[in-house]
Amino acid sequence: MSAALNRFWGYPLGRHLPRDTQRDSFQTMTTVEGPSREELVARLRPFGQEHLVTFWERLDPSQRAHLAREVAAIDFSQIARLVAAPEATDAVRALAGRAESPPAIRLGSPGNRFSPSEARQCGRTALAQGRIGAMLVAGGQGTRLGFPHPKGMYPIGPVSGKSLFQLHAEKVRAVSRRYAATIPLYVMTSPATHDATLAFFDRHQNFGLAPDAVVIFCQGTMPAVDAATGRILLERPDHIALSPDGHGGMLAAAARAGIFDDCRRRGITHLFYFQVDNPLVDVCGAEFLGYHLLAQSEMTTQVIAKRFPTERVGNVVQLDGRLHVIEYSDLPDDVAERRRPDGSLAIWAGSIAVHALAVDFLERMAAQADSLPFHRARKKVPYVDLATGAIIHPSEPNAIKFERFIFDLMPAARNALVVEVDAARQFAPLKNAPGQAQDSPESVQAQMVALYTEWLGQAGV
Repeated sequence: MSAALNRFWGYPLGRHLPRDTQRDSFQTMTTVEGPSREELVARLRPFGQEHLVTFWERLDPSQRAHLAREVAAIDFSQIARLVAAPEATDAVRALAGRAESPPAIRLGSPGNRFSPSEARQCGRTALAQGRIGAMLVAGGQGTRLGFPHPKGMYPIGPVSGKSLFQLHAEKVRAVSRRYAATIPLYVMTSPATHDATLAFFDRHQNFGLAPDAVVIFCQGTMPAVDAATGRILLERPDHIALSPDGHGGMLAAAARAGIFDDCRRRGITHLFYFQVDNPLVDVCGAEFLGYHLLAQSEMTTQVIAKRFPTERVGNVVQLDGRLHVIEYSDLPDDVAERRRPDGSLAIWAGSIAVHALAVDFLERMAAQADSLPFHRARKKVPYVDLATGAIIHPSEPNAIKFERFIFDLMPAARNALVVEVDAARQFAPLKNAPGQAQDSPESVQAQMVALYTEWLGQAGV
């Protein structure tokens, strides 16, 4: 199987894990001569998607083969179900009206179930025993930063110019050295970032990590559909409009790539999950891991105290005794504004996309086809006009993308836990272009400098 096909299916490309076998449907559609137009139409017609071969006669053999591979990779029954399903926004907003503050390990609270010292000791023991791995989600591009590369390659170090990838990898290396144990770094990319990420890690010798301690694998994709008709869009005559399936795609991609098998082989029982755009994340922090382990939790989530009611973060709440994340756009203003008697926000916990996850739990959820629901996102997606072949760049959202989110595992997790961290020390997401007031390179670097200055002061420098 070629590198391009491995990348599409989410297989690791020569990164220490055996490649998965090809799917039967894939083999059927990729014979030496390739499928005919009639064979493709026969597959597509039951789902009303035969327009995908509109330009078949114009395509050369390699273009036809590419389009056939993309068609073979799509679960059209699934797409039909997703298109037919009603929008869940109203139902979610109705549920949000019953949202309550989640039970949590709060910063400095004397009422916490476990003390920080207990948690640190427990986490240190697990790290020293080699039971912890790191899962870095790095599928995003630097487009909004004006950076035409994977976001992980962005040089964010205020003085050093180190990339996000280097900062994260060096933290993993430092923790590994401190506890004399190998902490494997699993890096999930997207089709748009995979090859460049592989090359970047190779060029920098994994930033000091051993070759077998870095495993890079690619998440899957979902086709974008026309918001009005539900028909799958063509990006080009021989390319379907595909996009990454969300950070929740980690579950299926890791299972396909053999990540959970690799964890079992190494004795890894829990993964520290984080996203590439936060240079302040305390990678594999012992105290956080200790809370997770002491609570015998299958999923523990880091949160920060929201600065204001409508802050654009996911809201971690309790509903009917289970933890959930409600997106800021789905939280009614009157619920967001609720206050406690002391004046603090009732819905206070903002998710920062840092989790501790039990590997057994992830395997169990990966085996369940619908363990993670798909969310709809209305987006502007360029597409081919079927009548003229011209590429149309819409000025308004015209398409629906389907994504899965890892936080939707929370309701299914046993003993799910919420742990508050200090945003000033652990959360500085790089999201916006230079010159913006928040979440820009300048604001992130200022926060990094403030933290490093504090560390130097504590060290007497």
